[in-house]
Amino acid sequence: MSEWLTEFGMFVAQLLTLVVIGVLAVTVILRVRGETGERTRLRLDELNGTRRNRRRRMQLAASQPGARKRLAKAFRRDDKEHDRRGRKGEGEVLSTVWVLDFHGDIKASGTGQLAEEVSAVLAVAGREDEVVIRLESAGGLVHGYGLAAAELDRLREAGLSTTVCVDKVAASGGYLMACAADQLRAAPFAVIGSIGVVAQLPNLHRLLKRHDVDVEMLTAGRYKRTLTVFGENTEEGREKFREDLETTHELFKRHVAERRPGLDIEAVATGEIWYGSDAVSRGLVDALGTSEAYLVERMQQARVISLKLEHKQKLGDRLGMAVSRGVEHGVERGLEMLDAGRWQKR
Repeated sequence: MSEWLTEFGMFVAQLLTLVVIGVLAVTVILRVRGETGERTRLRLDELNGTRRNRRRRMQLAASQPGARKRLAKAFRRDDKEHDRRGRKGEGEVLSTVWVLDFHGDIKASGTGQLAEEVSAVLAVAGREDEVVIRLESAGGLVHGYGLAAAELDRLREAGLSTTVCVDKVAASGGYLMACAADQLRAAPFAVIGSIGVVAQLPNLHRLLKRHDVDVEMLTAGRYKRTLTVFGENTEEGREKFREDLETTHELFKRHVAERRPGLDIEAVATGEIWYGSDAVSRGLVDALGTSEAYLVERMQQARVISLKLEHKQKLGDRLGMAVSRGVEHGVERGLEMLDAGRWQKR
């Protein structure tokens, strides 16, 4: 018996060794392919077909059991007729609505991806096509959002009709981008506006002075540094800093006024925000409505295609993210159990 167990153990050890070698080989191959292959892929989703399939599933679920077969046959006939018309070239040629998404952080770090997606659309879009940008951003760095707005301006300069839909927020730099559209739509409680500029930084000079710490800062150029964190700020430096803020604000106002000429820019460029319904009355937004409602409406006359540039992740990155999600889920589950335990009777 002991001899049999020894042989079986050796067999299991050899099998595990082969499995480990196989996994390592696959990992090396995938890593090599990932490093030499294209690092991005373009994902295209036709939203018309997705919505049609969902509607059919809902119709089947809501129908009586005896009518489901007839309904399924009717769907198949419709599909065959649609395919037949397509093969024969019958029917009106639909225009295309290209849908892009931009969710901005403080650095507008998605601008590079947005630029490539805009280039992809410009390469194929026809004169009758439309571009819809679902935009969400509370703003951030001036230069980051200035570049993002310039990427959207490329659509306008190419003569393409553009619509920006804001479901939650387009404020400050987000509105700088949004106003590039021919049509700007917002949900009733979306946050709009904040046409202003803000900057702040702490100053530790008095704390350092109290502890006899000197800070030496050497500059070439009168205004190379206006306000500092560690040095003593002067009134001249503060005044220059305020002038720079006003200059940036004027550029912001000019940008918006050029793209929305009917807007009373002085009345709205106060740094305030408004909700969607009030933003319409002030001319900041053209119409109320959610992005989903607008796209469903456009599906009646056009093909609606969502376009997204996805970055492929390396195997190590995917494994790391999987482990991270697992740990996070475990911690969340543990906290939920602890919280639930507070209400259990003992």
